[in-house]
Amino acid sequence: MISCKKRAKSTFLLPFIFIFFVVSSAFAQETAQVGTAGVTPGSAEAAPAAGGGGGADAAVIDAGSTLFKNNCAQCHAVTAEVVVGPGLKDVHKRRSQSWLQKWIKNSSALIQSGDKDAVAVYNEYAKQQMPSFAFSDDELNAIIAYIKQESESAATDMAPSGVPGAEAGAQVGTNAPDAVGGYVDMLLIVLVVVLIVLVITLLIIASVLKNYLKNKTDLTGAEQEMLERRTNFANIYKSKAVRVIVGLIFIVVLVDISIDKVMGVGIQQGYAPRQPIAFSHKLHAGDHQINCNYCHTSVYKSEKANIPSANICMNCHSQIKKESPEIQKIYRAIENNKPIEWVRVHNLPELAYFNHSQHTKVGGVECQTCHGPIETMEVVAQYSPLTMGWCIDCHRNTPLNTEGNAYYDNLVKLHEKQSKGAFIVASNGGTECSKCHY
Repeated sequence: MISCKKRAKSTFLLPFIFIFFVVSSAFAQETAQVGTAGVTPGSAEAAPAAGGGGGADAAVIDAGSTLFKNNCAQCHAVTAEVVVGPGLKDVHKRRSQSWLQKWIKNSSALIQSGDKDAVAVYNEYAKQQMPSFAFSDDELNAIIAYIKQESESAATDMAPSGVPGAEAGAQVGTNAPDAVGGYVDMLLIVLVVVLIVLVITLLIIASVLKNYLKNKTDLTGAEQEMLERRTNFANIYKSKAVRVIVGLIFIVVLVDISIDKVMGVGIQQGYAPRQPIAFSHKLHAGDHQINCNYCHTSVYKSEKANIPSANICMNCHSQIKKESPEIQKIYRAIENNKPIEWVRVHNLPELAYFNHSQHTKVGGVECQTCHGPIETMEVVAQYSPLTMGWCIDCHRNTPLNTEGNAYYDNLVKLHEKQSKGAFIVASNGGTECSKCHY
């Protein structure tokens, strides 16, 4: 008798032990993520700050880095590696500052002047014409300071310098590990498992009690008959209550599926169409660190982020991998005077207004915020849902950078009088209907 009670009690505790185990595991995993999230590759905590490039101001080097990645990284590496043109490691030691300025501003004029170094470089690299750049002397000095700083920095001290945006290894958007959808799925799985454990526990308890009662000798005839009675599943199925419950469950599931389908109309998250040319963002934006602005030239100055023309492709591929079957498709498009028919991946309804420059230039939003880790994608897929709710959530949580912008001065003062919270996009009318629908 006592042993049966102990057995039933321990069996009854099984689901609670299981729940404690699941919660403890989830908490430990979350703690581990929080513990490691504070230090990311390239952060000040992960490694000491890089040197200042021979005493150059950090702001100057940062400006030079931006100029280099936007204008030079397509043809040059800040290493000894040859891309289209020569590697630029220690170029400040091989050439004088004045010569570098003349070469960058107008290489053709320097070659035509008969400068032996300019002519030698021109001949060595298949007489590939370097475009001229209308940089100011300060901008040129910033680029050279950046090259100098990168040349002097040890490879192990350099932070990952991919396409500007999300930190190395970080995930953004709705597919991140801490997204709400992931927690909901985990909660549903836990509930289903707990339900199964409870059912099994009840069956075990019933079996233990049945065995216990069979060994008792003081049972009445009615009790003995009830104990030996077998479960008639046909009667359970024919029961009106069971049929009502099954019907309700079926209706709820059907309604849930219907709502999901209706709410998913127009949402193309994960859409990754096959393109006419197998273009790899991982190779170009990731491995070769080509800035997004080089191909999508209007992303910082226009409503649309344009699709690059074949001429932009030929800036490099007139010399690189000319015999590749995929590159030959570009040649045929140019020869036939026909545009490459790229398939659009990200589509917004015409009733919604979205301006790229307003977000990228004014708001400083990085490409990866909406497009995900684009520099790791072999085939581009829609990363974020791009729904109205997703945009509004961003506007409700993103603070505006108002420093140094007189346009916001009075608005910030009014906001501080009425609210103690941060001045976010919503504070500036970012959730008003007319902002995106007019």
